[in-house]
Amino acid sequence: MAIFPKRAARVARHDAQVVGASVRWLFGSREHHNYTYELTRRNRNHLAWYVAAVCGVPVAEVRGWFAELEGDEQLRRHIAAATVASSRRGLADRTVRYGRRLGWYAMVRARRPAHVVEAGVDKGLGTCVLAAALLRNAEEGHPGRLTGMDINPAAGYLVDAAPWSGVVDLMIGDSVAAIRSLDTPVELFLHDSDHSVAHERAELAAISGKLAPGALLLTDNVTLTDVLARYAETTDRRFLAFTERPARHWYPGDGIGAAW
Repeated sequence: MAIFPKRAARVARHDAQVVGASVRWLFGSREHHNYTYELTRRNRNHLAWYVAAVCGVPVAEVRGWFAELEGDEQLRRHIAAATVASSRRGLADRTVRYGRRLGWYAMVRARRPAHVVEAGVDKGLGTCVLAAALLRNAEEGHPGRLTGMDINPAAGYLVDAAPWSGVVDLMIGDSVAAIRSLDTPVELFLHDSDHSVAHERAELAAISGKLAPGALLLTDNVTLTDVLARYAETTDRRFLAFTERPARHWYPGDGIGAAW
C-alpha cells in the first residue's frame, strides 16, 4: 500500500499521454485506417540499423537514403496535391508522413531490384515511396519496375502521375491470382494486403515459385502474425523483425518483417 501512490502516478502519466495523443488525433486528423505518423528519433535510428543488417550495407548509407526520401520535395508536393484533389480527400491527411516506409525505400535503394511486387496498394503512399526509390536506382544505372496489386479499383490514386507512374504496373483483382499470373522473376516482395493469416500464407505460397535467387520478402503483418517467420524457417532463410514506435500518436505502430 505504501508504494501504491507512486505506481498509480506512473500509470496516470502514461494514460494521460495516450489520451492526449488520442484527442489530438480525433480532432486533427482525417485518417480512418492506414494511419500515418513520424517515428520517434530512437525508433528511426533502430530502423536504420535494421535495414543495414537485412541488406548488409553501412548504417550511414541507410541514413543517407532516409534523408534522400525526406528531402524529395517534388514527391512530397505531389502526394499532398493528389490527396487534396482526390475524391477521398476527406479520409486522408495532407501532411506527408512516411513512418516505416523509410525502411521500404532504403531497402529498394540497397538491393536495387529489377522487379518489386507490392501486394496491397490502398491510396498508394507506399507505392510512391517504392517508385521513387526505383527512379533513383535507374538514375544510377539500375532500372526496375514495380507491380502493385489491390482488389479495390480506386486504389493507387497517389501514384497516378509521372514520373512515378512510369515505373508502376497496377493490377486490380485478387492478389493471389495476380501473383500466379506473373511471368517476371520477383526480387523484392511486400505483403501489405489482407491482414489475415490465411491470406498471407496464400500470397507466400503463390510467390514462392516466382522468386528470383536471393529475393527479399517483406511483410507488414509482422506485429500480427508469425507467418513470414515460419516461412523463413521452413525455406532456410534468415528473418528479422522491426516494430514501429510512432511519435505523438495513439496508434502503437506496425512493423516490417524481412526474410532473405
